[in-house]
Amino acid sequence: MKKLLKIGAVAFMAAALFFTTEVKAQTTPANTFSLGLGIETGNPLGNARLGSHFTLGGTVRLHYGITDNLAATLATGGYHFFPIKIPGQDVRYQSFGEIPVKVGLKEFFLPNIYVAGEVGVAWEKLEQGWGPHRLDLSPGVGYANKHWDFSFRYENFSNSVDHFGLLGLRIGYGFGL
Repeated sequence: MKKLLKIGAVAFMAAALFFTTEVKAQTTPANTFSLGLGIETGNPLGNARLGSHFTLGGTVRLHYGITDNLAATLATGGYHFFPIKIPGQDVRYQSFGEIPVKVGLKEFFLPNIYVAGEVGVAWEKLEQGWGPHRLDLSPGVGYANKHWDFSFRYENFSNSVDHFGLLGLRIGYGFGL
């Protein structure tokens, strides 16, 4: 938890730096494409919390401006769940990752401030092959300017057997296509 707080503090300071250097109101221009590359970190929740303590990943997000304040998104990437030691043993739980493919909407309701929601499927990658696929639901809020995107979101992975999630922070850099 201390690591997540430190990472959050660094992300907050970076956001403050960019807030003060870029004051243009962000919209998503209609009928244009942009691409964003991001690094993400998070805190596992639910069943994932039992065997891991930290997530790290990278994402690629394609945006298409539907209107000046609303964009459709297509996102993919990967998250790695770092394992912890099994209590009383000198061995770790198995590490795993999730590889999502999601579509969604991103709406700017204030200059530079947005809400987003994505839905898709995520495939579980285990140390010894592939695990099940899961429904991936991901609501979030964020700040974006012409190039930088900072967001906070909850990501939920679920299927008929189990579900788990993560609280995540994303720092992304975007550019027009």
